[in-house]
Amino acid sequence: MTSNALSAQQTFTNPILDYGPDPYSTYHNGYYYYTHTMQNHLVLLKSKNLADLKNAEKKIIWTAPANTAYSAEIWAPEFHFIMGKWYVYFAADNGYNNTHRMYVLENNSENPMEGEWIFKGKIAAQTDKWAIDGNVFTYKKQLYMIWSGWEGDTNGQQNIYIAKMKSPTEIDGDRVLISSPTNQWELHGALHDDVNPAQVNVNEGPQFLTHKNKAFIVFSASGCWTDNYSLGLLTFTGKNNLLDPLAWAKSDKPILEKSDKAKVYAPGHNSFFKSPNGKEDWILYHANSNPGEGCGMQRSPRMQQIKWDKNGKPIIGEPISEEVTLAIPAMQ
Repeated sequence: MTSNALSAQQTFTNPILDYGPDPYSTYHNGYYYYTHTMQNHLVLLKSKNLADLKNAEKKIIWTAPANTAYSAEIWAPEFHFIMGKWYVYFAADNGYNNTHRMYVLENNSENPMEGEWIFKGKIAAQTDKWAIDGNVFTYKKQLYMIWSGWEGDTNGQQNIYIAKMKSPTEIDGDRVLISSPTNQWELHGALHDDVNPAQVNVNEGPQFLTHKNKAFIVFSASGCWTDNYSLGLLTFTGKNNLLDPLAWAKSDKPILEKSDKAKVYAPGHNSFFKSPNGKEDWILYHANSNPGEGCGMQRSPRMQQIKWDKNGKPIIGEPISEEVTLAIPAMQ
């Protein structure tokens, strides 16, 4: 191996792909399984090193059938290995945004690049309203889903909801509202939808995170069409009941936001992962390289290590410039 090849394996620069909104990765049996929004199909990448996604094994595992309730606008897929099976959760609609709901596929194979992905249908709370960005996690042996949704049937505001799950394919009972956009940093952006002009305030992309017995939800705030798209933090202050809305405390300011100095704009819609040696915590998120690029094809996945403050809360810091060379997540 040449020294250049060795160096390339040990370091990287952001972005790690030229395109990739809503990036998500799952680590299982020595491999990272990575995905991002591809609009009408689901793609899975497999690699031992997330910094080397350009050379990862790649497979289209499912293409949306035409003329269905879930044939278009497939957003923010997430792959999870739960109770010995693989599941992929994603939002989809019939070509009209106001029909967006969450859906799930299941695969019995130990290797998600193999086996058959079976469509298991819609996954919704009793209040079956617009829903995107579902994140599934286990907390104290109970399975939950969090997502971004509308209160009613019209596009006016996106909130964060939580619900227990009976199984990986079914929500138990109804949803509970735990966050709405209220702070100024959550209120950037106005969108004119295809029905009525509306001011849209956004909380979306929730991701559950734990560290030393503390529980958090990191979420994206403000419109992705603005440079002010950013990440906020919800901290669980209760003991066991995640469905208690009063037990979630919101950060006063973003924990990750745009940086003119680093030339990183609209950072958001993240996920988290640990280094292969299990000792480092990293964040994976998308951002733009120039102002004004919005929610389009310019969004690319980036990653950087996170730290923890004395109270056990995550510290992300500034988004890292594309000109900065970083060490890859620790292998050993």
